[in-house]
Amino acid sequence: MTDRLKRSGLIGELSGEFLGTMILILFGCGVVAQVVAGGALTTPPGGLGNHDSIAWAWGIGVTMGVYVAARLSGAHLNPAVTLALATFKGFPWRKVAPYVVAQTIGAFVAALIVRWNYTEALAKADPGHTIKTQGVFSTLPANGNPNLPVHEWGAFRDQIIGTAILLLVIFAVTDLLNTPPGANLGPFVIGLLVVGIGMAWGTLAGYAINPARDFGPRLASFLTGYGGAWRDQYGNFYFWVPIIGPFIGGVLGAGIYKLFVGRFLPTAEPEPPGRIPPSES
Repeated sequence: MTDRLKRSGLIGELSGEFLGTMILILFGCGVVAQVVAGGALTTPPGGLGNHDSIAWAWGIGVTMGVYVAARLSGAHLNPAVTLALATFKGFPWRKVAPYVVAQTIGAFVAALIVRWNYTEALAKADPGHTIKTQGVFSTLPANGNPNLPVHEWGAFRDQIIGTAILLLVIFAVTDLLNTPPGANLGPFVIGLLVVGIGMAWGTLAGYAINPARDFGPRLASFLTGYGGAWRDQYGNFYFWVPIIGPFIGGVLGAGIYKLFVGRFLPTAEPEPPGRIPPSES
């Protein structure tokens, strides 16, 4: 098995990132399509889920995507994660761009599948393919709600904070010097983390917290009839917010963990032979 992993090299890692991110988006964009497009056609409307079901499905998507890709690539599934690992964990900088491309292509392909599968529902719920169902694929300030006066900079702030929380906790959960989950439960815990972020930080910008998650599906929707995909409900260019915000927030959150926790943890060096570890009392 080890020899096979070595032979796979970067191609195998990128394959894992592509497929893991694709699984994430199939669950994520799929549930939003079900709730928004399918739910608009039930009697009464809204009969196929709500914000909580969206949050849970995104978390499940993260968990399943990590399980798919973890052995090959470490299952970053998120350019903000890749950048933070390169900044603080020694991930090779030469691999950052290929990982980001693989993640984005995986998200793009998954969104095309969702777009194809929900063709009839999207056409019936929103014949003009407008802002009404754009949120199936990409995020908007206040989730497209004009009654909540959040614009680009408010959403940008939100994306920095949300992604900082994501990376801070990911670094804690995956730090072997801390108390990581046992029995291969790390992906499950990270999925719960995404559920929590969705439930607590989903109002102002739709908790993209992942540049590939937003840009790949946004591009897919633009190429399949959503002419306003790059703009928000106010007509402003918005696509940059869930790209730049998560990159900044990811590095910030990882740095906070390293500063406040990581540098105080014991080293991994074993006790010298014959030494008895000192008592904690």
